[in-house]
Amino acid sequence: MRKLIVLLGLVIAAGTLFAGCSKESGASGSDEVVKVGLNGSGVPIWEKVKEKAAEEGIEIELVEFSDYVRPNMALADGDIDLNAFQTVSYFDSFIEERNLDLEPIATTIIAPMGVYSEEYEDVKNIPEGSSIALPKEATNMGRALLLLEKAELIGLPEDFDGNGSLDKITDNPKNLQFEPVAAAQTPRVLTDVAASVINNGVAVEAGFVPVDDAIFIEDETAEPYINIIAAQAEEADKEVYQKIVDIYQQEDVAEHIREVFDDSLIPTFVPLEKIGW
Repeated sequence: MRKLIVLLGLVIAAGTLFAGCSKESGASGSDEVVKVGLNGSGVPIWEKVKEKAAEEGIEIELVEFSDYVRPNMALADGDIDLNAFQTVSYFDSFIEERNLDLEPIATTIIAPMGVYSEEYEDVKNIPEGSSIALPKEATNMGRALLLLEKAELIGLPEDFDGNGSLDKITDNPKNLQFEPVAAAQTPRVLTDVAASVINNGVAVEAGFVPVDDAIFIEDETAEPYINIIAAQAEEADKEVYQKIVDIYQQEDVAEHIREVFDDSLIPTFVPLEKIGW
């Protein structure tokens, strides 16, 4: 009887050991498990990447966040391995403010901000003295001002740092009036203004297709607003992460992004040097 009890104990211990090994290699038996932090809008893209990665022996676990602070803090703390939810402009500002040792490892998409109007089909037709609404939050306003400058409606200083305030405008040839409102309100004021500058996600929620409905829109040259995949700096060159980058930047993933988001997101796979890294 004693020999039987000892034998059963060995079997249970072995089973526990094998279970632990299975957990390390991932539930599907993959060689690698990588946790990727996202907000909800990124999930349809990463479901595709996850499926393709599984074919390469990489298991991706998607971890959703409902805010724009915790994904970077979780990455810095090692609770996740990568995150993919933010522009490089936001990332640079965040890691400097929080003194975090994080680093981008790839570029992904642009969610283009646009100028919308119910009255005019071209920004050039907006008449003198017209009112234009734009988001009042500093980073959003800065992005909006850069877009209006590109549309040749205003001028900004050469050293403009991207933080928006109306006193940064150096040239206003049409004497336009600017009405800062909360970003979420920018579609709702369209009936009251000649045009409104609207963030991509807000525009989509309001029923717009940005590439079709905006009268002027960002493109892949809006480098500060390219989204990135980020990792801890010491792990930026990790082979499995670079494999995930390769998978993400394949043409079938780009086509998936265009299709799922009705061309509202622009796949933008440019070298990190292009965004200042």
